[in-house]
Amino acid sequence: MAVGIAGVRLDRAEIGLNAWLAAGKHGSMDYMARHGSKRSRPAELLPGTRSVISARLPYGPASNTALAEAEAALHDPSRAYVSRYALGRDYHTVLRKRLQSLADRMTAGFGDFGYRVFTDSAPVMEVELAAQSGLGWRGKHTLLLDRRGGSWSFLGEILCDLDLPTDAPVADHCGTCTACLDSCPTEAFDGPYQLDARRCISYLTIELKESIPESMRAQMGNRIYGCDDCQLACPWNRFAEVADEPDFSPRNDLDIASLVSLFAWTETEFLERMAGSPIRRIGHERWLRNIAVALGNAPTSSLVVDALRSRCNDPSPMVREHVEWALARHIPQVGAGETAMGGSASTARRPSPGRGCAKPSPDTR
Repeated sequence: MAVGIAGVRLDRAEIGLNAWLAAGKHGSMDYMARHGSKRSRPAELLPGTRSVISARLPYGPASNTALAEAEAALHDPSRAYVSRYALGRDYHTVLRKRLQSLADRMTAGFGDFGYRVFTDSAPVMEVELAAQSGLGWRGKHTLLLDRRGGSWSFLGEILCDLDLPTDAPVADHCGTCTACLDSCPTEAFDGPYQLDARRCISYLTIELKESIPESMRAQMGNRIYGCDDCQLACPWNRFAEVADEPDFSPRNDLDIASLVSLFAWTETEFLERMAGSPIRRIGHERWLRNIAVALGNAPTSSLVVDALRSRCNDPSPMVREHVEWALARHIPQVGAGETAMGGSASTARRPSPGRGCAKPSPDTR
């Protein structure tokens, strides 16, 4: 874990944040604006704050093998792609423990002082503070970049009332490269350092609580939780350090799981298997919503169609809506010798819009 120290003045970042919010690019993330200036003014969030200790904890994948495995999962439409940060245990718990341990050591050395530990758990401009503390620079994909760690890192902070010497920021090393911007499947970047969350797959699969806009579904591919495309495209990530935290290793075979197998999980199975995982926060309903979209983008097969049909009567209207959308993309195409229900291609009717869950009827003409 790398650490650096920053001050509490984020004036320029505050201007950019306010403009981003005013443009509505935060989508339905109302909490981004709810706390007012506290997000860009740490001393308002925790009165008495004079310094911010910022931490960067690598999570991988950084080895050539791990990166190749990520690319393989992303380009196999029958498999589910889960953002690499969410394959293991919840980073909030892991990083918070490390930061608390650091605070305890500081208390032992300095005596009692006022502080509070944060790991994406409060309105804090984490990337800006990390950049000001010398842990890296803000990349064009808006994430923190480091020449040794790339962008595969979690960030956390200790806000404290100690007057600590600050570290110097590092220079931006993105140069003229736009690989991250060009790689985005949904064209969510309006330009360098400008992300419209409403078009970001991470937002659509994690933050959005309603139906995913139909215009965005096809571009989502097999990404069911988050998206790493901009990171996978970044040249600096080819040299990133390998994570040494066992808790970040994949669990429940999420790095190799098929869409069909994950779609079959009951709510009880989801809650049990996702215990201790950041994925659990989206709940089973949105889990199924996301996978239904990915199944709609998968190659047509009886396995895929049967999996979708198994959720036609799901209690959730949102899940049913996404299942019907997905089925409508497959049933007209199953006709390469076999229909979704096993009949010949010539005897299957094309389902009308919104009727994807209706069993195709034989043509009696």
